[in-house]
Amino acid sequence: MTVLRYLQAYPPHLQQQVQQMIDSDRLGEYLQRRYPGRHDVQSDKALYTYAQEMRQQYLRTAPSLDKVLFDNRLDLTHRALGLNTAVSRVQGGNLKAKKEIRIASLFKEAAPAFLRMIVVHELAHLRERDHSKAFYQLCQHMEPDYHQLEFDLRVYLTYRELPGNL
Repeated sequence: MTVLRYLQAYPPHLQQQVQQMIDSDRLGEYLQRRYPGRHDVQSDKALYTYAQEMRQQYLRTAPSLDKVLFDNRLDLTHRALGLNTAVSRVQGGNLKAKKEIRIASLFKEAAPAFLRMIVVHELAHLRERDHSKAFYQLCQHMEPDYHQLEFDLRVYLTYRELPGNL
């Protein structure tokens, strides 16, 4: 039996369904059928443009982004798929905060919906710092299927950890 560490917060019946797909070797087929293909966002410049367009569409009054990039150092051992930071720098006599979003490099190979979900998540942190009810409402405003995508992303991460799938 596989430990479903990414799905531990979900109800037992959902965990059981995923475990049954793992046991019958159908989880990869399920994910491929539901989320076929890869996205075209393969460079940091393309990712910046992608995030800026989404920010402009949904969060016009949010702080602008100074940097958006894929980060090889973000991985699942740090329990971070993306980071939203404000890096403070002194410029002359002023203190400037640079807004940065870093997305784990594993999303270069992910389905377009998963990349969108993680970018939506990080953009929502521009307005809402904590994972509060308002935060998740904002995520759903930008991506109506946010909760389903978050669950399926956790299933995808579980699948990636199965022997022979990395």
